[in-house]
Parts: sequence; C-alpha cells; structure tokens
Amino acid sequence: MEGASMLHSVPTTRATVGAFADAEGRQAWLFRPLSPRLVIGLLSLQACTFVILYGLDGLPIEGRLSLSVFAGVLIAWVVLGLPDMPVALAGALALVVSGAVDEEALFATLGSEIIWLLIAAFVMASVMRSSGTAERLAGVALTRCRTVSRMFWGATLVIALTAFVIPSTSARAAILMPVFFGLSSAIGRPSVTRGLALLFPSVILLSACASLTGAGAHLIAADFMRRVSDTDIGFAHWALLGGPFGFVTSLLACGLIQLLFLSAEDRRAAIGTLPVRHRSNSCSDATVLTIMGATVLLWATNALHGQNIAVIALVGALLAASKPVSGISLKEALKGVEWNLLLFLAATLLIGEALLTSGTARYLVDQTLAALGGHLSLAPWMVIAIAAVISSLAHIVIMSRTARASVLIPAVALPLSAFGVDPSVLIFVTTIGSGFCQTLMVSAKPVLLFGSAETLTFTQADLLRLALFLLPLFVALLVAFSLFVWPLLGLPIETLSTMPAKA
Repeated sequence: MEGASMLHSVPTTRATVGAFADAEGRQAWLFRPLSPRLVIGLLSLQACTFVILYGLDGLPIEGRLSLSVFAGVLIAWVVLGLPDMPVALAGALALVVSGAVDEEALFATLGSEIIWLLIAAFVMASVMRSSGTAERLAGVALTRCRTVSRMFWGATLVIALTAFVIPSTSARAAILMPVFFGLSSAIGRPSVTRGLALLFPSVILLSACASLTGAGAHLIAADFMRRVSDTDIGFAHWALLGGPFGFVTSLLACGLIQLLFLSAEDRRAAIGTLPVRHRSNSCSDATVLTIMGATVLLWATNALHGQNIAVIALVGALLAASKPVSGISLKEALKGVEWNLLLFLAATLLIGEALLTSGTARYLVDQTLAALGGHLSLAPWMVIAIAAVISSLAHIVIMSRTARASVLIPAVALPLSAFGVDPSVLIFVTTIGSGFCQTLMVSAKPVLLFGSAETLTFTQADLLRLALFLLPLFVALLVAFSLFVWPLLGLPIETLSTMPAKA
C-alpha cells in the first residue's frame, strides 16, 4: 500500500508535460507583444490625464478630475474596446476615490428614482415575456393581415407600441423573437424571412425614442435636461415629442425594407395561419394587460395626480408579478431585470452629475466661445444638423446606446449650445440620433440577435444597403422635427438661458 501511495504521488509524464505547457503558456502571455490598439489607448489616456490635470488652470480641481475620468472612460470604450459597464463603474469609483464627488452621491444614484423606475419596468416586461401575454397579443393583432405587405405594416405598429411598456431594446427583441419565428414559418419565403429579420430590430431601435423608458439613454437625457435648463420632461411630454418621430421613422424603415428586399410577388403573397402560443397556466391576459395599460395611463397623467412615476411603476410591477394575477411570482420576475444595465446607468448618471456640478460643462461651453472668438457664427439649423449627423454616426465607434448618450451630451450637445441653441433641444437631438444603430451587426443587441438567429436571415451587406438609404432620411427627419415640430410642442430652438456654473 505504501508503494502504491508513493506511486500515485509521483507525477506522470502527461502531468509533467501539461505543467510545463501551462507554465510556458503563462510566460508567453506575460511577454507577448502589446497590441497597437492597447499602446495607443494607454498613451492617449496618459496624455489626456496629464493635459487636463496640469493644463486647465481655469477649471477647479473637481472639474479637472471629473473631466479626466470622463476622458478615460471615453478612451476605454472607443480605443481600448473595453466592456461598457465595468468601465463606467470604474469611472464612478474613480470619482469617489479621487474626491471629485462624495460617497453619498454614488449611493444616491444607485437608489435614485430612475433606477427604481427601470427595475419595476423590467419586472412588468418579465411578466409579459414569461406568461406569453406579449406574444399572444401580437399574434392576435396580426391574424387579420392577409398579405405579406399588410403584415409588415401591422408588425411595425405592434412592435412600435411595445416601446411604451417594455424597457430596453434588447428585452423587446427577446420578447418579440418568437413572433418573428412564427411569422417566418407561416409565410415560408426566404426573402420575406430576410425582410422580417431586418424589420424587427430596425423598428425596435427606431421606435424606442417614443417612450421615456424605451432606453436607458432617455433617462440620462432627461436628467441632463433637468439639471442644465430646468426642463422637467415627463413620460407624457417625452411621448409627445418622440412618439411621432419614432412612428414615422419606423414606417419609413418598413417601406424601405419592402422596396429593397421584397419583390412585388413577395409583397402580394398570402400568409398562412399564424401560430399563437396558448396559455400554459391560469394567468389572465386581460388582467395583466389592464395593469399595464393603467400603469402607462398613470405615467402619462402624473402631472394631474402628482404621483411619482417610479412609485406607479412599482405598484404595477407588484400587482403584475403575483401568482393569482399572472402565474409569475415576484422572485421569478426579478430574474428578468437587467442588473448590468442598471449598474451601468447609475455609473453614467454619476459621471454626468460630476461634469455638471463641478462646473466642467459650463467650462466647455465658455472655452468653445473663447476659441471661436466671435469669428464663426452658425445658424440654428446648422448646429442641429451637426448634432444630428454626429449622433447618428456615433454607433460606428461606440456600440452601447446608453454610452453614446453619456458621451455625446457633455461632449457634443453642451458645447454646441454655445452657438445660442437651447441645450435641451440639442440634448434631445443627440439622444434620439444615437438611437440609429443598425449599420453594423455589432452595433446593437437586437440586430445581433436577429442576425444570428437559427434560420438564415440577413448579412452585413444587407445592413449596409438598408443604412445607405435609411440614414440620410433619418438625419433629415431629425433636423426637420427639431426645427418645425418640436418647437410647437414645448422644445424651443433658441434660448438666452445659461447653464449652472457649479452646484
């Protein structure tokens, strides 16, 4: 037995070779050459930090620290390509450790109204997904569409309406994926399947601007608008501004997809019976929909009754996520909450707050005016057009919609307000423009989800073809709405107001 134990204690040849291989692998990893991207990113980070900390004497130390963190986060996202949430959270912690903001500010953002609003909205969306209510409702709404063309228009309206009750474009994509498969199997045409695969993510992304809870970027924008120009934009006002634009651009995308990817025969083709998922438990669709409808109605009328929309959402979530009502418990529904997005949103809110309260945003505007020296004067429509073009193309560089908003608002919208354009309209334009993100397969999660489906859907070339026609029209509509529609709805173009220098 002693010999056997000694035999077992001696490493075998295979184990020895494996140990040497592991050691060589670790050594190769430690001494492998640095990629040019990493070198450029680290050098840029050091240079920006040095210039900001030691070259901006007119900015208080809190402002220099806030701007350094903002620049570092931007470099980590754009140049180094690091994940969004860990970078944003690291930036928020850097603000606290450096003393740019208080610890209380970090914990306040984690428990803010915005975070609780999204938690409740995710719970309600989880109930609709788990119970199959959303899928059945979409199936019933589309059963009357007898041809492919009518079905495309009907699907566009149904998808767009989901923006009001389901937060996050990725959550909407996951909920609507079974509807896409059902429509695709009922029609049985590869070209129509490709068109549907392009339609679903396009409408999901374009229609998100219709609702304040349609994307986390909207909540960041609303927070900036409130802090910068005292524009308190609620659920109803956001829907009034973004709803028409979201529906018009969604319908435009639907028409373009049919013209570019479907033949006349495809558009006239009849569709078969749409499969509808039957209820697997005792949940009541009518009760769930009533709760959702009442919640949205109370959101839209909060100016009349004065109740906080986050509290309304929490009450609705608590009612919907109960076994007697939906068959889904609150514990199960909480599994559908995108905690990664919530942490990311809280971190970016803190970074944005630091830029405002430290006087950095005001400093950027003043420096823009000083650099121009009165030599360059741009008409309001030109300023808005610049903001629209930059924000609409930003998805090529910054993949996350929320990250784009957190970068574009302080870096583009606020400095452009130095030309006399109201910062609120520029914040709104850059936020809506950042919602265009269907040029590349990796630009948005819904595009990637439908592009990598089990059935053959679309290619990168199809996305580029659609974007070639859709992007110019999107930018033109964004400028037109900013100049002619939104001023009539309470979002003026020009202003004489100034931003707060420091809280």
